[in-house]
Amino acid sequence: MLEINLNPFTELQTDRLILRQVRESDAPEILFLRSDDAVMKYLDREKMESLNEARQLIQDALISVKKNEGIMWAICLRGTDFLIGTIGHWRFDKAHHRSEIGYTIRPAFWGQGLMSEAMQAVLDYGFNQLHLHSVEANVNPNNQASIKLLEKHGFVKEAHFKENYYFRGRFLDSAIYSLLKPKR
Repeated sequence: MLEINLNPFTELQTDRLILRQVRESDAPEILFLRSDDAVMKYLDREKMESLNEARQLIQDALISVKKNEGIMWAICLRGTDFLIGTIGHWRFDKAHHRSEIGYTIRPAFWGQGLMSEAMQAVLDYGFNQLHLHSVEANVNPNNQASIKLLEKHGFVKEAHFKENYYFRGRFLDSAIYSLLKPKR
């Protein structure tokens, strides 16, 4: 069984980004991400309504790291401390050396390759530091931008579940994409 150790928290850097630990002062930006119509369009969950909800999400993320159950980074442009998005590994399946990746970014930063940059750093961390064998993503099949991002990083569609998710009185489809650890 895979042993996950997320402590101490590992900050990641790319050419344009710093991926740092989320903190309580990020609550306004988390609230924005989790309440913005464009960001939430394909997340298929209720929007956040308060800073307290955002603070709770941050506390949950910090506890997940302490318990080695998940890790979420704040995505910040180099030279700033302002959270523009989040990305992380969660739903670790330690028996099968697998995690699920999740991510969000402010619409003002869409189409600039920033999430691709963050994703590469997080995938490298997952495969090289956590020793994952595979990473999966659960995507709304209508979210073409997310699917394009996943495919750019080598993810392959493994499944399309018909009406397996119930949200707001409707059954929705889910697409599962997966990436195996690259062979060296």
